Amino acid sequence: MTVGYLRPTRILVDQNAIYENIQNELKELEGTETVIFPVLKANAYGHGLLPVAQAAQAAGAAGFCVAILDEALALRRANFTVPILVLGITQPSEIELVIANQISVTVGSLEWLQAAYQIVQRMAYPQPIHIHLSVDSGMGRIGFRDATELLAAYTFIKTHAKYFDLEGIFTHFATADDPDDTYFQEQRARFNAMLAVLPERPRFVHVSNSATSLWHAACNGNLIRMGISMYGLNPSGNTISKLPYPLKPALSLESELVFVKKVQAGSKIGYGASYEAVTDEWIGTIPIGYADGWSRRMQGSTVLVNGQRCEIVGRICMDQLMIRLPQQYPVGTKVVLVGRSGDEEITLQEVAEYADTIHYEIICGLSDRLPRIYTGLDQH
Repeated sequence: MTVGYLRPTRILVDQNAIYENIQNELKELEGTETVIFPVLKANAYGHGLLPVAQAAQAAGAAGFCVAILDEALALRRANFTVPILVLGITQPSEIELVIANQISVTVGSLEWLQAAYQIVQRMAYPQPIHIHLSVDSGMGRIGFRDATELLAAYTFIKTHAKYFDLEGIFTHFATADDPDDTYFQEQRARFNAMLAVLPERPRFVHVSNSATSLWHAACNGNLIRMGISMYGLNPSGNTISKLPYPLKPALSLESELVFVKKVQAGSKIGYGASYEAVTDEWIGTIPIGYADGWSRRMQGSTVLVNGQRCEIVGRICMDQLMIRLPQQYPVGTKVVLVGRSGDEEITLQEVAEYADTIHYEIICGLSDRLPRIYTGLDQH
C-alpha cells in the first residue's frame, strides 16, 4: 500500500515509551534469570516492526516473538541476530528457510515433527531446528492436549537430536486479564501436569504474556512474551486498573483540518445524508477514513481541536471525515484522534470502548497508508 506522506495525517510512535515499559518490566524481574522476548507480530501491533525492535533491543530484550515466519525473516533481513520465536504454526515445507535463518518454531503435534524429519534428513544443513512445544492447556487454539502425545513428541525430538533442538515449551492463558482467576488456575494446573511428564525441562519454560507477567508474576517461568504492555496499554482494558508499574502509551494519531466551511441549518453532511445541521455550524474536514483504519463505527465520537472535543458528524468516508467545530479554525489546525491536546486526552481505550472492541484491534487496524513517525530513542 502507498504510504500517505504528502497528507497531514500520521501516527507518532514514542520509542522511548517502549524502552521505558521494557525497562520497568526488567526491574520487576531483577534477581531472576527470566528474560523478555517482546512480541512484534502484526507490524509490532501497528507501531512498526523494525523501529520497535530497535527500541526493544536497546532496552534489553533477549529475543523476539512474532506470529508468522515472514515477520521473523523481515527481522533477519534487518540484521537482528537475537533469537526469534514464531508463535504460530510454520509449515514443514518452509524448514529450509527456518534453518538457514536460525528461527525457532512452534510445534503442536507429533505429525509436524514427522513431516519435518522427512524433509530435514535429506538436507545438508548441520544445524538442528529449534523447537518450542506448545501445550493447549485451555486456550483451544494450537498445541498438545494429551500428555502421552506430548511425551511421544519429546521422545521423537530426543531420538533425532541431530535434527531437532528442544529449546522451549509453553502455553497461553485465555483469562490472565480476568479478576476471577478460576480458569487461569485450571490452565496453570493442566500445563504443570503436562510439563511433569517430560524427563527434563528444556531451556525455556514460558507461560507469561503481558497480563500474566503483570498480575500472576509468580508463574512467569524464565521467559516473558511481552506484548501489549510493551506498547503502554493495559491488557485488561479497564477491568484491572492496578499495575505493578505505570504503562506509558507509545502511539498517538494526529491530523489537520484541510477544509473548513460554515453550513446553514438544515444542511446535510456525509453519505446517506445521515447528519443534519440543527443551526448554522462550522464543519471541518480531516483527511482520514476507514481505509486508514478509522472505522465507520466512530461516527459520533470526538476528536480534539485546540484542546476541545469536536464530534464526528456524518458517516466516516473511505479517506475523509467531517467534524463539527465550536468556531471557525484556520486550515492547517492540528487535530488529535489519539493523544493529548491541551487538558484533554483521547486514549486508545476510549476509542476501543466507543467502537465496542478492544484496543488491540484498533491499533492493529491502523493501515499502512498512515506514515509512522518515530521519536525518543536517541537519548539512549
